[in-house]
Amino acid sequence: MTDFPSPDELFARPFFFCGIGGSGMLPLAQILKGRGCDIAGSDRSFDQGRTPEKFAALERQGFALHPQDGSGITSGNQVLVASAAIEDTVPEIAKAKQLGCLRLTRAELNSILFNTSGAGIGVAGTSGKSTVTAMLGWILHATAREPTIMNGAVMKNFVSEERPFASAVVGGQSLYVSEVDESDGSIALYRPAVGVLLNVSLDHKSMEELRALFGDFLERSRISVINADDEEAVALLPRANEVITFALNQERAQIGIVPGSHADGPTQQAALVIDRHDGSTHPLRLAMPGRHNLANALAAIASAAAAGVPVAASVEALAGFAGLARRFDIVGSANGVTVIDDFGHNPEKCAATLKTLKAHPGRVIAFFQPHGYGPLRQMGHELAETFARELGKDDVTIFSDPVYFGGTVDRSEGSERIVAMITDAGGNAEHIASREDCGSRIVEIAQPGNRIVIMGARDDTLSEFAKDLLGKL
Repeated sequence: MTDFPSPDELFARPFFFCGIGGSGMLPLAQILKGRGCDIAGSDRSFDQGRTPEKFAALERQGFALHPQDGSGITSGNQVLVASAAIEDTVPEIAKAKQLGCLRLTRAELNSILFNTSGAGIGVAGTSGKSTVTAMLGWILHATAREPTIMNGAVMKNFVSEERPFASAVVGGQSLYVSEVDESDGSIALYRPAVGVLLNVSLDHKSMEELRALFGDFLERSRISVINADDEEAVALLPRANEVITFALNQERAQIGIVPGSHADGPTQQAALVIDRHDGSTHPLRLAMPGRHNLANALAAIASAAAAGVPVAASVEALAGFAGLARRFDIVGSANGVTVIDDFGHNPEKCAATLKTLKAHPGRVIAFFQPHGYGPLRQMGHELAETFARELGKDDVTIFSDPVYFGGTVDRSEGSERIVAMITDAGGNAEHIASREDCGSRIVEIAQPGNRIVIMGARDDTLSEFAKDLLGKL
């Protein structure tokens, strides 16, 4: 790892974010700006005129935006924040190299902020990170702990006219809540006061690599919060120091629910939370459906308990939790058809969303845009299994081509292979290359009582696609 200047020296410098509109970059830019740093940036989407309302909001907040042509890099004193995967041919990278600028990845910058706070709470796992980070952040905010929150998703509780893209909250420096990412191995940079492990399942890395990364993470955490329902997570318990467990189904978990107390509806749910430290019970109401979200709530309650918040206060705060943009986000209904916008992009996330939909009657039309050719190769087989298993013979899955914003990635294997696997497994699936044509097909086949779910990651325009579909219906 690079030798970085001291935090005081580092944060006195001007920062330039390459890809400032990205889900991992934007919250960090917001946190640094909130702490008084000088922030500028560029973004390919800004140049292409995509999601103009996002960049207009950033300009209103005082961020200096530049074309992605290198013109924003003017001094060797600037700190360039850029993805580790970005090509050296991008003008900002070339210019920064020429001027000798310090370069940080998103994860390096986030880990410096995290590790230099009074107490860092890191939320890890292959799915549920953003939701639990938002729930935990809301609990800490509602109980006046003044957390700084770094999230990869827009948290509806913190959205305002001035900040429509609230994926970060600038609080004090004593508590820093962040999701931490295993997909690029950067989870190894964090030293948590509280380390939360939600689950361990196949995503970007092999299971062997994931077990090693998550096990090391628990070893570095002063207190670990572990999902006792997840076999892989439980297997890593011996690596942890002090532990708090949570679970829906394991009666020995310290934070759980009273058996038989769970009531789940299409848009909300309720359960009786039990704190087995003292046997107390607390009625929880959650304005979002799905057992996976109930598990997420228990994770947030257990994590808040590790940070000193009483269970009763956490349960009360969660009644006011408004959810996340693009996480089972009900866009609206037209002519009896409901459109839902969802971030599902790996097998576990997709399975959770599809299970929630299938818990209630009505045909499901699932649109899926893969978030890259590489991820599709890595988890294509598991994705196909998920759609074939979770959806019935009347349901329809429609895959567009993977998202592609340029670069040198191998594009020889695409969505048609996954659709063939779903069909071979007895599912009902179609491959339609362009997203626009997928939209036309969905409008053509949608009938009253159907639910349409728009799924995929790394592309903000999916939300616009969902809204356009609703308009056409």
